[in-house]
Amino acid sequence: MRMRKVLVAAAAVLLAVVIVLGGAAGVDFGTSIYAEYRLARSVRETAHLGFDPFVAIIAFPLIPQAMRHRYDDLEIKAIAVDRPLIGKATLEATMHSIDLTNASWLISPDAKLRVGKLESRIIIDSRHLGGYLGIRDLIVEAPSKDTNNATGGTTESGISGSHSLVFTGTPRAAHFDKRVSVAVDLSMASDDKTTLVFTPTDVLTGPNTANQKVPADKRDAVLAAFTGKLPDQKLPFGVAPTTEGARGSDVIIEGITSGLTITLDGFNRA
Repeated sequence: MRMRKVLVAAAAVLLAVVIVLGGAAGVDFGTSIYAEYRLARSVRETAHLGFDPFVAIIAFPLIPQAMRHRYDDLEIKAIAVDRPLIGKATLEATMHSIDLTNASWLISPDAKLRVGKLESRIIIDSRHLGGYLGIRDLIVEAPSKDTNNATGGTTESGISGSHSLVFTGTPRAAHFDKRVSVAVDLSMASDDKTTLVFTPTDVLTGPNTANQKVPADKRDAVLAAFTGKLPDQKLPFGVAPTTEGARGSDVIIEGITSGLTITLDGFNRA
C-alpha cells in the first residue's frame, strides 16, 4: 500500500513537470512566431517589398537567447523580388551570431544588428535567365563533378563551382532550331563586382546533355547565343560576391563575410 502511494506521488510529480515544461515550450514557440512576424514586417517595410518575406529565427528555446540579447541564427528569404533587367529573383540572407545590444528581440525597422557571419545570395531561376539571354527554354545544371558530391555542391549551401555549368536550350539567335548543351563559365566583372558574366567554352554531347552536335560553321554563333552580361546584381546588405554557381536549375551569386553591422533596408539593394 505504501509503495502504491509512492508511485502515485511520483507519477503526480512527473505529470506536473511535463505540464510545466509543455507550457513553457508553448510560450516559447508562440514568442518565436511573434518575433518572426515582427521581423518579417520590418523587412517588408524597409526593403520596400510588396509582401512579407519568409523569416526564421533558428532558436529553441528563443526566450533565453532574447534575454542574452543575441540570436544564434537567422534567415530571411524573399521570392519573386523585382530586379533590374532580369525581372524577378529570390533574395536570401543567413545570419549567424546576431548581437541585439543595439536593437530588441523584436527587431524594429530601424534596428542596427551586429552580425558575426553573413551569407548573402541572389538566386535567378532558369526561366528568367533564359528570357534575359533570349533562350526561352533554357535549363541550367551544375557540372556533374559537383552534383555527385555529398553536399550537392562545393559550398556549405550546396552551390556548385563556377566553371563548366551546363546550359541547355535552343539558340534561335544563332538560327539554330535544335536544343544544344553548352559549357558555360560564370564570373563577376572585375570593375564593379555587380555584373554577372556568362562565358561559353564548348558544345557538350553525351549523357546528361542534349547530345546535339553543332556543325563547324554554326559553332561560333551557337556559343555566342549563350554569351552575356547581367549588370546591377547587388547582393543583400551589400556583401561582395565570393561564389557564382548553380543549385538545382538556378544560377546563384553568393557572398560570405564576417563582422559587420547591418540595417534592414540593405536587404533589397535594387
